[in-house]
Amino acid sequence: MSRTRTAPTTVRGARRAEHRARADYTGGVYGSMLAASVVIGAGSLGSFPRTELVLLLLLTGVVFWIAHVHAHLFGARLAQRALDRRVVLDVCRDEWPIVKAAVPPAAAVAVSPLLGLDVRGALWLALCVAVAGQVGWSVAAARHTGASRRLVAATASVNLLLGLLIISFKIVLKH
Repeated sequence: MSRTRTAPTTVRGARRAEHRARADYTGGVYGSMLAASVVIGAGSLGSFPRTELVLLLLLTGVVFWIAHVHAHLFGARLAQRALDRRVVLDVCRDEWPIVKAAVPPAAAVAVSPLLGLDVRGALWLALCVAVAGQVGWSVAAARHTGASRRLVAATASVNLLLGLLIISFKIVLKH
């Protein structure tokens, strides 16, 4: 005897898939902005500035990932239903793009010596990569939802402006 899915299961599955897709892009945009902010705040690094910046980017991404997982699990989730292993793993997976978004700027810093960049150049490269990631994640989200070209361009423009605002903070802080 074959089991057929009932409407609530199908609707619930569709909502879960929609949430995961939204979480992937939201986390990516957020994580990219976070990485850009970390680069701006990295004014005085110690004896191993590149290593320290790579670790700072990755560890900050992990800390914010944990914070988001905690907020989802103990904020909204407890009010709706009890926690089980599947729920915890789903939330961890949904928020993982926050960490993934820190990887390209960290990789840019790691390879910066191969490009002949000094530490300051590595900071600027990481910042540009983070802003490009922010714009890229937002465009991917808009395209994934089937947005019009105009809306894709609008979201790219807004995220580019936010990125340029972050870059202007770096210029003003001069460190």
